[in-house]
Formats: sequence, C-alpha cells, structure tokens
Amino acid sequence: MTLWFVFALMTVAAIFAVLWPLGRSGRMQNQGSEVAVYKDQLAEIERDLAAGLIAAPEAEAARVEISRRLLAAAGTEAAEAPTSSLKWRRAAAVLALAGLPLVAIGVYMPLGSPRLQDFPLAQRERGSGSAMAQSLENLVVQVEQHLETNPTDGRGWNVLAPVLERLGRFDDAVRAYRNSLTYNGESAERRSDLGEAMAAAAGGVVTAEAKIEFERAHALGADDPKANYFLGLAAEQDGRKDDAANIWRALLAKAPPDAPWRSLVQSSLARVGGGALPALSDETVAASRDMNEGDRNAMVRSMVERLATRLKQNGDDVEGWLRLVRAYLVMGDRDKAAVASSDARQAVANDAARLRQLNEGLKTLGLDG
Repeated sequence: MTLWFVFALMTVAAIFAVLWPLGRSGRMQNQGSEVAVYKDQLAEIERDLAAGLIAAPEAEAARVEISRRLLAAAGTEAAEAPTSSLKWRRAAAVLALAGLPLVAIGVYMPLGSPRLQDFPLAQRERGSGSAMAQSLENLVVQVEQHLETNPTDGRGWNVLAPVLERLGRFDDAVRAYRNSLTYNGESAERRSDLGEAMAAAAGGVVTAEAKIEFERAHALGADDPKANYFLGLAAEQDGRKDDAANIWRALLAKAPPDAPWRSLVQSSLARVGGGALPALSDETVAASRDMNEGDRNAMVRSMVERLATRLKQNGDDVEGWLRLVRAYLVMGDRDKAAVASSDARQAVANDAARLRQLNEGLKTLGLDG
C-alpha cells in the first residue's frame, strides 16, 4: 500500500510541475515583445534629442512613426493573447492531467503486475546454479570445437583437461592431458595430472599405467607432491604399507607448513599405521562441512572413497571398517554408515574374533543392529 501511495505522490508532483508554469501571469512574457522594443526606441529618441544628436523636427517625425507602430503592436497583442494563450494552456493541461497517467499505465501493464508472486529463493539459487553449469558446459563445447579445428593448440588442451576432470569426464580428461603433453612438452606436473586422471577413471585405483605416469613425473621432479602421494597410494594398494609410509613421511618432511594437501597425507600416513594422527578424525571431517563443495570433495570424499575402495579389496581390516563408518556418521550420512556396517559384517562373517571386534566397535558408535 505504501508503494502505491508513493507512486501517486510522484504522479501528482509531475503534473504540478507541468501546470505550474501555465498558471503564472503573462506579464513577464511581454517584456521581450514589440511593444517593449518600441517603448525603448521612444526613450532613446528623447535621450538623443536632449544630447543634441538629432534635430527637433527629425525627433518629432521619428516619435510619430514609432508611436504609430507601438499602437499597432499593442492592439495586435491584445487581440491575440487571450485566445492563443487560453487555447494552448487548456491543451497543455489536458495532456498533463490525462496523458501522464495514460503513459505510465501503458508502460506498467506489459512490464509489471501487482499480483505477481515472489519467486522462492531456493528455486532462484537452483536456477542460478543450473545456468552456471549450462554456461560451463557451453564453454567446454566451444573449446572442444576450437580444438577440433586447431588440434595443436597446446594451451587449449592444458585449459580443457582439468575442467573435464572436474566434470567427471575422466576418459576425455586423460585424452586431453595426453594432448597437452604432446603439444606443450614434458613436465612433472603434466605427467602427474595425467596419472591422477587415469586413477580417477579407474575409480581411485592406481593402475599400472597410472603408476608409470607417476614414476615419470617423479623422474622429472623428485619433489612433485602429487606424484609422491599417488606412488605411496599405489604402494598401499599393493599391500606394501611400510613403503607407503616411508614415501609419505618423506613427502611431509619436505612439505611447507601451509601446504593444502598436508592433512590428506597425514591421514593417509595414519591409515597405514605410520603416523600418530588418527585417519579421518572427527575434527577433519567436521571441518569439511564449513568448506565449499570443491574443498570438501578434495579433502573428505577422496579419503573416504579411497578407504572404501581399499576395504572392498581387503575386508579383513576391522579398524578400517570402523573408521569408515565413523566418518560417515560424522558427515551425517547415516544411511551410508548403515550400508558400510552391513558390508563389514559380511566381510568378516567367517572370522568370529573379527566379527566380535566389529560388533563391539559398531555398538560404541551407536549401530547395534
């Protein structure tokens, strides 16, 4: 209601601004007319006569002529002013009173509606997110089309590869990283990126082909953190936990204090029994809930998925199952925790001692069934 009142005041103010000049007296407007000019000329003749610039007969003749013109002009203005002025003022008033509201209504009707409902914030956010995703997909398509016609553009492949990997198109990312190596040249970073894409395509398992890429990256740069981490992960997946621990200890010894991947390596080291920090601690997982989606995926999901993959290959690790269930509970995924508990019981069903240890640990976590 307040909004409509403000609009009404604005309309009244606009109309008043148009009508105000029309209601003013017309006296001041006549000052620049012919009557005023002739009066000035008469006064000027009197001044010239007094100064002796013109003779009396000439002054009298000029006075008569100007007076005649003055009378004629005064009569014409007196006759035209009432009809002309009144006609135009009425027209202007009609336009102001009726035209302005009509124009405002004509503009408002196609653009606005007083009954339009509010658009829910959640839908706006989803719409914005889907629009951004669609925009990213369109950009990827444009880059791919560019690279089809310019396959030797190494910079294009270098930009496209990590985007494809984030979109989950791991096979395409592998191809893009290979082309980046071909047209940009060898580097430890490109080799380790290629190996990571291969491992992602294999569900987190460091395959023999991926391991070769990490070894090549290590040969090009012995301190490359990604290559060293995945070489340790390969050792862990091969059952060589001591080798994995040694690789990760060496990596942490050279890592700067603020390295973003330090917590991941520490958790991995603790997972193989080579560190004092507990793997997937409550603090680590809980802290991830305040991060954005990218950081959370990098720190938590990678650790949980790798642990789950390892447990599918080696289900005898009761402590590993308990860590996985505990991580799901801390993250709030109770359904996944229940599924992991069921998988754990099936994995150790033939070993009474391990099954008893598992059930006791699950009971402590609040999962008795």
